[in-house]
Amino acid sequence: MPVQEQVIPYLLGNNNDVVALAQTGTGKTAAYGLPLLQKVSEKLDQWNTKSEVPAVQALILSPTRELCLQITDDLKNYSKYIDGLHVLAVYGGASIETQIRQLKKGVQVVVATPGRLVDLMERGVAKLDQVENVVLDEADEMLSMGFSESIDKILEGVPQERNTLLFSATMSKEIERISKNYLRNATEIQVGSRNEGAEKVNHIYYLVSARDKYLALKRIADFYPEIYAIVFCRTRLETQEIADKLIQDGYNADSLHGELSQAQRDLVMGKFRQHRLQFLIATDVAARGIDVEDLTHVINYGLPDDIESYTHRSGRTGRAGKQGTSICIIHVKEKHKVRAIEKQISKQFVAGVLPKGEEICHKQLMKVISDIEHVEVNEEAIAPFLDDIYRKFDLMEKEDVIKRMVSMEFNHFLDYYKNAPEIIQPTGKNSDRDSYSEREGRRDRKSGGDRRERGARGFGAEEGYTRLFINIGRLDHLHIGEFMGLINRLAGKKRFEIGRIDLMKSFSFFEVPTEQAQDVVRTLSGADFNGRAVNIEVSDNASHAPAQQRQGASRPARRDFKAPVERRKEQKAGRDSGRKPLRTARNAGGYVDEFADFDLDFKPSRGSSKGKPEWAQFFDGQVEAQPFYGKFAKKKKSRAH
Repeated sequence: MPVQEQVIPYLLGNNNDVVALAQTGTGKTAAYGLPLLQKVSEKLDQWNTKSEVPAVQALILSPTRELCLQITDDLKNYSKYIDGLHVLAVYGGASIETQIRQLKKGVQVVVATPGRLVDLMERGVAKLDQVENVVLDEADEMLSMGFSESIDKILEGVPQERNTLLFSATMSKEIERISKNYLRNATEIQVGSRNEGAEKVNHIYYLVSARDKYLALKRIADFYPEIYAIVFCRTRLETQEIADKLIQDGYNADSLHGELSQAQRDLVMGKFRQHRLQFLIATDVAARGIDVEDLTHVINYGLPDDIESYTHRSGRTGRAGKQGTSICIIHVKEKHKVRAIEKQISKQFVAGVLPKGEEICHKQLMKVISDIEHVEVNEEAIAPFLDDIYRKFDLMEKEDVIKRMVSMEFNHFLDYYKNAPEIIQPTGKNSDRDSYSEREGRRDRKSGGDRRERGARGFGAEEGYTRLFINIGRLDHLHIGEFMGLINRLAGKKRFEIGRIDLMKSFSFFEVPTEQAQDVVRTLSGADFNGRAVNIEVSDNASHAPAQQRQGASRPARRDFKAPVERRKEQKAGRDSGRKPLRTARNAGGYVDEFADFDLDFKPSRGSSKGKPEWAQFFDGQVEAQPFYGKFAKKKKSRAH
């Protein structure tokens, strides 16, 4: 490796400070790890003849816990045949008492995150007065995360006569300036161009409307049956939402973000490294230094604000000489970021075209056939059952058996993509603005068409489905995974198909096939969830409504601007004649009223709530409790007189 050839000679010497810039995945850990271990091992005999506890001789700082643990594992693998050499990981989120005990026993190499190391220094446990080599791995990230003061304090506690190595895949002007304060007469080693992307990585972007980003992600995942990828999101909330959706849709996925405990993060990373997960949905906490073998793709669900972060993200694939692909799913407003990244990393992005349903089905079909072709057959174990198997297939032709075996694994793709609409690439900012507002859940008052679409999609069930209300929500610690677990636990041997799920604060809605709706209500009603009795009701009959009502009219009807007094008279006349009262002219304009099948004409604070649906009881007394209500009621009463 070129970076190792250039860095190792410097670190084997004394008082050599180095600023090393190299692409991600080129073996930087070995470049500084091997010479450090060699220099430490040369002094093992001196410590063995003394009765003193071995002192810390090498210090490696990293920005994240994941990178800290990974570096530690690599160094332990490099030194497993060196007796008496101990490497310790020091990071937050783990037991500090355990780390203190290990430091007191004596270690020669410490790999640490800055915050926890400063804590141990202040306690007088981490003694760095005999450190000869200091490495700042991913130094730019440490500084951007606000560790500048911690680094200053750590470097003040180590001897001036030392080797210092500042290592990073990217090097900004700010880093160059700061390195002058930490390093003395540093030699700059540059492998490749500055801030250049990994050589073996292809860069592709798909331009879609913001509302179609998740559908685009699913198509990419389905088009590459052997995909093994990290999906990067911008926020923790988005990370969890995308992971929940993928899990609900049957993908092997999990999330990795800062709100997880260290034990949870270790568990997720362990499953991902063992290939028990196909997709890791992560924030940039996982971008720095995480080395996973055979990663085929990095998918940017949202582009980062800075180009350096993109370089680190894409550098997770295409490592050790293998080919990798970095995919960006972007909308129109992000297109300028792609051009800026191209200029910075000196790599050209290819404008991708999302695969059609037919192409995806063909890919998946070939995958099923390949799996059947390469499956290992245990002749000895299956032999006792072959006679019964052959007897079952006696009346079936060979072609029929093949068709049935393939269909068993393949039908769900055919069912999904048979009626799946094509994802249209946006051509201008206006088209993307509407879809972006829809994804964010904003009410775009300027676009009646988008409002109608949100009404149809947000409040009415899909055709063939019924929307159900359930009286538990996020306040009850309900998440997608727990909701699916509740249904699976209560369903027993039954299999319920679950459609869209909308988790609210105090309650939720979900959709099931119409023919299963009553069975789901009977099965789940009265169940216990975290000590609360579950109640389920049919929310609406949108699935039975006429198609034009669910989809909305092509143009909103003119609003009825009758005087309020006249409108109230018509409403009262409607009640007296047994007809439902008029609601608003908006319903005639293509809106779908989620509660159109319920009688909302009641006074919550004056009458009994008996007989009302639970969702209606939830709002009892809410308006009267507001500060403005007393004044409003008084004014209304004076008008009546």
